[in-house]
Amino acid sequence: MAALTQVASMKTYFARLKDPRVRKRTRHRLIDIIAIAICGVIANCDTWAEIVDFGTTHADWLKRFLKLPKGIPSQDTFERVFAKIDPVAFSSCCVNWLRTVSDLIGVAHIAIDGKTLRGSDSATLGPLHLVSAWATEAKLTLGEVAVEGKSNEIKAIPELLNLLDLKGTLVTIDAIGCQKAIAKQIVDKGGDYLLAVKGNQEHLLQDIQTTVSKALDGELARHEVVSITTNADAHGRIEKRTYTAITNLDDIRDRDLWDGISTVCMCWRECITNGQTTEEVRYFIASGQMGARKLARATRGHWGIENNKHWQLDVSFDEDASKIKERNRARNFATMRRLALDALKRNPAKKRFIRLMRT
Repeated sequence: MAALTQVASMKTYFARLKDPRVRKRTRHRLIDIIAIAICGVIANCDTWAEIVDFGTTHADWLKRFLKLPKGIPSQDTFERVFAKIDPVAFSSCCVNWLRTVSDLIGVAHIAIDGKTLRGSDSATLGPLHLVSAWATEAKLTLGEVAVEGKSNEIKAIPELLNLLDLKGTLVTIDAIGCQKAIAKQIVDKGGDYLLAVKGNQEHLLQDIQTTVSKALDGELARHEVVSITTNADAHGRIEKRTYTAITNLDDIRDRDLWDGISTVCMCWRECITNGQTTEEVRYFIASGQMGARKLARATRGHWGIENNKHWQLDVSFDEDASKIKERNRARNFATMRRLALDALKRNPAKKRFIRLMRT
């Protein structure tokens, strides 16, 4: 009965989605088409043909909560409808429905990152690239914006932030999002940021490295520097991480141009695998209260979007193998994959592997 209740609630949230078809020429209800497609993707369908097969095989079950006045729609119908549905509106309906059935109220940490759908590459367009906002604790997609190519993430991130309620939330973004306008937007919306820093901002990386060197050499006041070290031994790897947060900004030349900046941070990582040792150092800027422990949680939590979402979409949903090239269809199908992944993670009868849950 729980499944039927959730599908019933789906009708409420998708009722606001505009039907792009000519009303007098339609044979199938829009909500029926959407519900069959979403259920099919959850149940291991990766193509339109497989969705039709799922609908035909499970027609008696589907009729328990769908009217299906003309039976199961054809593959052409699914392709035609999803090519016309507004991807932004469709994604919004999916997110709002899933947030409701997940009882998600507040979000403490949002990770923003992009993923390319490699199989969507066409002769006239590059592969579709989606920039996502991910609630790290809830493991839930909060919104997505499509762009053509990873280099355009700088344009997409502000659009994505406009869709989100950031009050009281920490937003983490890789170095491509380390932009003064993005930092200001997050602070203006009531959030805080932790932005990775590389060489894309003049002087900033150099200034942070100077500050960190002074801290490590004991040249800064003790109350301005906090640091913790963690150790982990798992999966054949021994990892040691040191997180340092520094509130002294005297050497950050452009600090007045970064709204809300309060801290510069460093994460040093040493990994020993099969006797081989590698080291990595990453740098960040942050607003708000960013101590070393919060830095550790945030940097590790940020990678949840890679491990719990992007990796799962490729391994459990074969997203990179999808050959859907028409843009609206590709994006709408991608939205259904994300909804399916988030829904499966909330299945009380959860198995060890998402792929097994789809079969």
